[in-house]
Amino acid sequence: MNSNTQRFILWAIFGFSLIFLWDGWLKHTGQPSMFGPQTGQTQTQQGKAGTPPAAPGVGLSQPAVTGTASAATPGAANPAAPAATEFKGEVLTLANDVLKLSINTKGGVVERAELLQHKADRSLKENFVLLSNEPGKPYVAESGLLLAGSEVPTHLSAFTVVPGTPANVLSLTAEQGGLRLTRTYTLEPGSYSIKQRLTVENLRAEPVVPAVYSHLRRHGDKVSAGINDYFIHTFTGPAMYTEADKFQKIPFEDIAKGKASHSKSGNNGWVSMIQHYFVSAWVPPQGLERNYYADKDPNGLGYRIGYLANLPSVAPAGKVEHEAVLLIGPQDQQMLKKVAPGLDLVVDYSWLTVIAKPMYYLLLWLHGIFGNWGWAIIFLTVIIKAIFYFPMATAYKSMAKMKQVTPRMMALREKYGDDKMKLNQAMMELYKTEKINPLGGCLPILITIPVFLALYWVLLGSVEMRHAPWLLWVKDLSTPDPWYILPIVLAVTMWAQFKLNPTPPDPMQARILMIMQAVFAVMFLFFPSGLVLYYIVNNVLSIAQQWWIYRQLEKQGYKMR
Repeated sequence: MNSNTQRFILWAIFGFSLIFLWDGWLKHTGQPSMFGPQTGQTQTQQGKAGTPPAAPGVGLSQPAVTGTASAATPGAANPAAPAATEFKGEVLTLANDVLKLSINTKGGVVERAELLQHKADRSLKENFVLLSNEPGKPYVAESGLLLAGSEVPTHLSAFTVVPGTPANVLSLTAEQGGLRLTRTYTLEPGSYSIKQRLTVENLRAEPVVPAVYSHLRRHGDKVSAGINDYFIHTFTGPAMYTEADKFQKIPFEDIAKGKASHSKSGNNGWVSMIQHYFVSAWVPPQGLERNYYADKDPNGLGYRIGYLANLPSVAPAGKVEHEAVLLIGPQDQQMLKKVAPGLDLVVDYSWLTVIAKPMYYLLLWLHGIFGNWGWAIIFLTVIIKAIFYFPMATAYKSMAKMKQVTPRMMALREKYGDDKMKLNQAMMELYKTEKINPLGGCLPILITIPVFLALYWVLLGSVEMRHAPWLLWVKDLSTPDPWYILPIVLAVTMWAQFKLNPTPPDPMQARILMIMQAVFAVMFLFFPSGLVLYYIVNNVLSIAQQWWIYRQLEKQGYKMR
């Protein structure tokens, strides 16, 4: 490899490092990532992005008849209904073996969700709470009805409990504006999916066409990783999916600025709030025409994402039902795929999905064999290393030959001094004589970079890694090593690899390589233990492979020492 090529590669690596650091700073300061997927999608309906539809009937198949849904924003407090807004409500509990819900009789709002199989932190003392109606930091699930010119049951209305339901069912009912709404929550054992059935009864003398809305309302604070925010960033905020526009993330910042862009209507898909490892989502019936909205709460209580749909016309004394699924739980891809199409995409691997998905499923398979995520990572590394054995062997042979001729390259540099043209000509002649490809040691290594990045996102985004121990002091593979033992071991392996590789003839290039080794060693202090474990095993296997190849070359007459 001639000096110009080496210099180009070094500066390219250095430049990419600066770009990634700058990207990390952008994400830390709340600005869009340079590499993340586009969050703005094509709008499928006229109207300002980030606001509810101008009228619930716009773009829907329901005709405009007497009693159609009003154009009011869902959930805006109405001064004409003081009883609904002053009612404090009673908090009821609905639980199974994995989920404990707190539901308020004021509006039937799900205002707290405790995940019984996931702990809040590494102390493993308290359960993780996803939804919580804390003052100033609300995160709740709300739904209700809208009807033009009428006050009907909403998420602000006073509900009463319907007695005589099974232990896994909670039914609440409210009557207002000539409509009776019965809200029934059903929670099956072992499930994070809550089935909500809304039964609307028409007590009027004329038919009505009410609309139903459901949304998630959350404060705008992001989930922080502390000092690791500079190196570890995951999306927190609203997200949705439609078959037409696929997965769409909607940053809080875009909503606040009135620049949010997303699908506006459809008859499929879902809406959600996502954060690192966890998700809540409303999944309306597939085939039902609905409008989507993502906006700031009209009462200034956070941000919302939801859907709004007209129900069929309800005759006097008649009734209609609307069923939807409210998911509250971990980002378990196997579970999410069963709930709704595309819901597993909340674990977002971006452009690396084509590599990351197979890697994730392979990791799951290995965990099923060994029962430990640390050993699964180790054997996954062995498999990946085996796949890349021959390309890496080619690279190591090329580097070995480069190491063999390094003294001659140094002599050429001393001979020609500053005459770059003659130096490059002499080096190219040397490469030709020794049958060395200057890029032979670089290209095979470059093709492994996407694999490394994909595994980074798999380990970062997999909730299975959260609080997953390996052995001894490594109690959580998703967080940095508390004793920094793994990063130190990694630094040693990086130094060993550096010594095995040929020394660049240019002293400046050698210094840059040494500095980069130190920079990467420091960066890995803050990386998840699982990723550091992968890199250690990869380096150890690389050193072993490189040593073996050097030994074989020595038998062929090469002097590698």
